[in-house]
Amino acid sequence: MPTEPGAALVSASHPFPHSSFKAYDIRGVVPTALNPAFARELGRGLAARAHAVGVTTMVVGRDGRLSSPELAGALQEGMRQGGINTIDVGQVPTPLVYFAAYTLKTGSGVAVTGSHNPPEYNGFKMMMGGGTLHGDAILALRDEVAAGPAYATTPGEAKSVDILTPYLARVLGDIKLKRPMKIAIDCGNGVAGAVAPQLFRGLGCEVTELFCEVDGTFPNHHPDPAEPHNLEDLIHCVQTTDCEIGLAFDGDGDRLGVVTKSGQIIWPDRQLILYARDVLERCPGETIIYDVKCSRHVAVQIRAAGGKPLMWQTGHSLIKAKLAETGAPLAGEMSGHVFFKERWFGFDDGLYTGARLLEILSRSADPSAVLEALPQGVSTPELKLEMREGEPHALIKRLQNEGVFEGASEIVKIDGLRADYPDGFGLARASNTTPVVVLRFEGDSVEALARIQDAFRKQLLALAPHVKLPF
Repeated sequence: MPTEPGAALVSASHPFPHSSFKAYDIRGVVPTALNPAFARELGRGLAARAHAVGVTTMVVGRDGRLSSPELAGALQEGMRQGGINTIDVGQVPTPLVYFAAYTLKTGSGVAVTGSHNPPEYNGFKMMMGGGTLHGDAILALRDEVAAGPAYATTPGEAKSVDILTPYLARVLGDIKLKRPMKIAIDCGNGVAGAVAPQLFRGLGCEVTELFCEVDGTFPNHHPDPAEPHNLEDLIHCVQTTDCEIGLAFDGDGDRLGVVTKSGQIIWPDRQLILYARDVLERCPGETIIYDVKCSRHVAVQIRAAGGKPLMWQTGHSLIKAKLAETGAPLAGEMSGHVFFKERWFGFDDGLYTGARLLEILSRSADPSAVLEALPQGVSTPELKLEMREGEPHALIKRLQNEGVFEGASEIVKIDGLRADYPDGFGLARASNTTPVVVLRFEGDSVEALARIQDAFRKQLLALAPHVKLPF
């Protein structure tokens, strides 16, 4: 036990990692930023936070990164030092940690995961008292941990639980396919590989596996389906075999990527249209939430299906909070986080989302045709304008106050600046996790897209002439 709280953290090579406390989670390089000494202190900090809200037990699970077992062990040790009982659910995708927190009635837990970051990274996604820690709550936690949390007079107790068996039973009891399907799944050597093959075979699918062996070095490609080149192996597999569709998962299994037989990538905002139509059949008139990066077609199609579209800020924690506030049955983000509240718990789960997708597609003899018929414009992927720390938010604030977008039918400022036009939209927002401005554009035609990009180009360069725009 260190004589001074926090003393083990402060050294020339391992100072306290203030910058690792992000908007939605804690994330940093191992071991310089995140290490067992820090994880123990974080555990005690979370224990103090748990006591304050009447929580006595927390769930901890971990991804397949090489540093995750040691960090998860130290985190739980710190929690118990702080007087909180721990339930270790082992190596599981992040959604199974959330599932454990709900079904084991703790409402609280931590997934030790670096998500889709490079192998040398790791991190902590945290929920407390039924809500995800984010924003000011994470900054407050940072200050509490830096101050050196206290030890409890009575330590907590430890136990381990198999959560995979009840998770599979719950999903397989909920999802029923109309017919068997042949699918390919690419887990990118992330922790989803520990669950996905078993889950989809349990649904009655014939499964071709790509990179489902959990390997924290990610030897084949990066586990991030938001990047098109990471889907090349899956596209090749679907095109050259009798698989009907391809599913890809990110490093911790909370996001889904989808490719069709012809090799088309069905981005998450188009997927959301399909999920919304399905959910609104059973929940007529309900609100469906989508983030500011999504296509204009999402709102149009939600209205056409009898629902109420609600645009909200980007960020899985922010979307989850809005979902809880509104009671909406479904929400989704362009990044691939999808949140089913209808028939599920309202947390982001790429595996469950994949199962719901197959349930819908199994009603059709040609799933790829169903997906490719979903409306879409001519659009860009997320474009990133790299800047120095602090500059993105300052630039976006000026853009909100000084930008002029003639011809725009609506200007939305809930998260950056989004200008909607009758034939497209443009978005510029400051990332909450890295020092970049995220840009996205969509038009009904190539000409409309170019015109909208030009409008943003002029406004951004007027405010920041020195920047090198990525479009």
